[in-house]
Amino acid sequence: MIGFIFRIFVIFTLLASMSFGFFIFILGEPTEPTWRFFVDEKLGEVPIVFTIVSIILTIAVIISMWMSALTKTREISTIRTINKLRDPEFMPLQKRGISRSMKKAINEAGALIESQRAALQRLSNEKAETNDKIVQERLIEERQRLARELHDSVSQQLFAASMLLSALTEQEENAQSKRQLEQVEKIVQQTQLEMRALLLHLRPVALRNKTLAEGLNDLIQELQQKVYFHIEYKLEEIELTKAEEDHLFRIAQEALSNTLRHAKATVVELLFVARDDYAILRIQDNGKGFDNQSDKSTSYGLKNIAERAVEIGCLYKIVSVPNEGTIVEVKVPRKKGEQLD
Repeated sequence: MIGFIFRIFVIFTLLASMSFGFFIFILGEPTEPTWRFFVDEKLGEVPIVFTIVSIILTIAVIISMWMSALTKTREISTIRTINKLRDPEFMPLQKRGISRSMKKAINEAGALIESQRAALQRLSNEKAETNDKIVQERLIEERQRLARELHDSVSQQLFAASMLLSALTEQEENAQSKRQLEQVEKIVQQTQLEMRALLLHLRPVALRNKTLAEGLNDLIQELQQKVYFHIEYKLEEIELTKAEEDHLFRIAQEALSNTLRHAKATVVELLFVARDDYAILRIQDNGKGFDNQSDKSTSYGLKNIAERAVEIGCLYKIVSVPNEGTIVEVKVPRKKGEQLD
């Protein structure tokens, strides 16, 4: 309200000054004879000077109201335009009615907001990825800790118990007691196998910048010192994607774990070779095998193998014959260099 009154005063003063200058230009220097008629002459019962002042004041009020309405309209239009900046799909202004400098300022603000929005989204994604990475690293560290503790405590105690039972069995003369000790010894040995299979699963799943052939070689060398069966192997360096190498490594772990827990094999053959357009991973044992239709003792592990093979688009087969052994074979279509990249 105060601004509106001030605007009327300014416009009235400006119009009054212009009118005064106009009359000086027409009538000359103001003197009583020449300017007396403004007071003596009347328009109705009001002196003409008051009529002129009223007209000037009315014009000042009208101009002030028009300027206020125009300012208000522009303000509303600007507020609407600025509010559109919140829209992620904001487009640069093209409409008329807004000055070029205003358009430039609003478009620059819109571009800045969009860049900040993109930066916030990128930071959110990076934060989520970092959190996932931290969780995975802590999970791997915990699995390694559990594997160390199980190996240093439970596994060693089971080994000691097995050795003690073996010695007691040899010394025992009573046939019935000897059979019972042998049964207990078999239970302890089976528990040892279960523990070794568990330790195999607790190994880190990542190859840690090693090729698949190097990772399999390290795995075989470690198992040779802990398992009762002999492992024959042939490993070739084959170029595969990181996902394919990780999944094949886990498939090999799962197959060896099943062999360790269930097969009672004496020889295991592991091949990782390139033939034609395929990289072939094959794990074969001479164990007791199983019937695919009725034996479900290893179905969970075999299901994991099948799911991992399908996930990377491999061909796989699992063949087992009771009392003959089991073959797990995965064939990965080899890609050219450009496809690998």
